[in-house]
Amino acid sequence: MIVTGILAVLILVPSLWGFGMKLTEFIALVRGDVDGVFAISPVANYLLASLGFFCLLLWATFNGMFRDIEEPKYHMLEQEAKLDEASAKAAPSHH
Repeated sequence: MIVTGILAVLILVPSLWGFGMKLTEFIALVRGDVDGVFAISPVANYLLASLGFFCLLLWATFNGMFRDIEEPKYHMLEQEAKLDEASAKAAPSHH
């Protein structure tokens, strides 16, 4: 848990700082720099897409999809074993 927290800080802080710098540049651009007006649409699309992914992250978190991340692989292996067993029973034996 401590290692995860440290890694989160080491990754998220520089990312948030970079995003904040780009956002302030974007706001300054919208307020008046005519030379960079062409960049408004792609940046707005980036912000909207990021907001969508953030909403998906929140939805997944609140629905408990990150509680037990190991369980799906065991469930998949159990289902595969059941399917293999069913196909072995259904297949005619060649003696």
